[in-house]
Amino acid sequence: MGKSPRGRRAAPLVIARVLVLCALASLLWGGTAQADGVSSGADVQVAQTLGTRDLTIVLRRMDIAPGPLHVDVVTHAGSAPGTLKLRASTAGNTFSEATVELDGKPGAHPALLKVDQPGPWELGLDDGTDTASIPFLVPARVIPPWEKATFGGFVAAGVFLVIGLVVALRVRRPQLALIPAGGMVAALAVAVTGAMLSASTPAPPAPGAALDPTIDNVQDPYANAQMSTVDFSRPPVNLAVKAPNARSGGLAELRLAFADGATGRPVDDLLVHDNALVHLVVISPTGRLWHLHPVRVAPGDYRVKFTPPEAGTYAVAAEVARRGGGVQLVRATMDVATGTDSPAEPVPTGAGRKVVHGNPVDVEVKPGTPTTITARFGKADLQPWLGMLGHLIVVGPITGDHRVGADAAAAPTWAHVHSMIPQSPGMPGKPDETVAAYGPDVPFTYTFAAPGKYRIWLQAERDYTVLTVPMQIEVPPEGAPQ
Repeated sequence: MGKSPRGRRAAPLVIARVLVLCALASLLWGGTAQADGVSSGADVQVAQTLGTRDLTIVLRRMDIAPGPLHVDVVTHAGSAPGTLKLRASTAGNTFSEATVELDGKPGAHPALLKVDQPGPWELGLDDGTDTASIPFLVPARVIPPWEKATFGGFVAAGVFLVIGLVVALRVRRPQLALIPAGGMVAALAVAVTGAMLSASTPAPPAPGAALDPTIDNVQDPYANAQMSTVDFSRPPVNLAVKAPNARSGGLAELRLAFADGATGRPVDDLLVHDNALVHLVVISPTGRLWHLHPVRVAPGDYRVKFTPPEAGTYAVAAEVARRGGGVQLVRATMDVATGTDSPAEPVPTGAGRKVVHGNPVDVEVKPGTPTTITARFGKADLQPWLGMLGHLIVVGPITGDHRVGADAAAAPTWAHVHSMIPQSPGMPGKPDETVAAYGPDVPFTYTFAAPGKYRIWLQAERDYTVLTVPMQIEVPPEGAPQ
């Protein structure tokens, strides 16, 4: 018994309604999918002690390449005027250049460069006397496989939907519409599965952070996920320090050679850690401190200049972060010959409330328990330095007052403590040095593990000048009366 004409006319409409309902379901399920891929990056701040200038190089975030690369050169108080040449290069070839005129006034000086492709790049600096090279990464927008499956499935489902509607409404045998309907259901299954698995799909090693970056793996890290060139148990680095012809009262150049502890080859995989490739702390024989940031001139070869004020043995400590090797502190010493010595200022000692250069410092030391050291710097106009509100260097225990450099070199404790920037609602990312809105209190929390005499230096920045407050603290034995 055949179907009535009315029933035959209704069949295409029923199938069409089913297809429309499937399409609506696909839209509802599709709303759960979220984009993923390689991050478009953020501002990169790198401190550089270039010759006699302390600079902060800020590479503004890029969303797409080719495109412009905005660079700010931040100078500090006392920075000499001059011309700074910048160049962006990849694979050893210079792609663009720019010139920044430093007028001697502290602040940000903008420059504009161009890059033409994602991948590893270098930013070159040249002031006519000294040069530096800063590795940086231009990110790429990468579509992960699950996202391709999700969007590809929804596109295919839409195509099958159109075909099914055409077949259901135009063809005399509307049952044929079930074929594209089945294809649409299969495509939806692929899309929904990809969207549901996206949250649990592990990301590939991130080029530049966990993976040695190349043009290929930056553009598609998923294609090289099984071809990692990084050894996640990379050995520590060895440090050799040379300061040829260093004399007190004269400008000296420190040459730092970082070598792989296993192969002896130059190390060229240092990461920007706390806004610098290398944090170098130098302590003089009488306890004066320099917190410097050597410049990279070649793989494993870093240089920095400063004027040692006195002869004797200086303690040198470099804090670095190696890709696949984590953060490491390496120490050495350097000797400075007699030249023109300058006397050191006396260092406050003891515990309790002390005033140093007009800055009150509250210290209440309790051995074996967290100790909060709070420095007050007058007004709430402090600037972030190296991405932090303040820095605290702790060295000790030491034995004497006149051989601090030599004692510090052998001291069991070297610590670099941070005071974090308070969270500010509505402020995207990490503020740079152009923001002066913090303080006046700069608190640090640290636990002195052993009793004895310690030298500490508290640091913060105001008016593009790094303020350093030195102190000496006596940590009593556990259980001793305060």
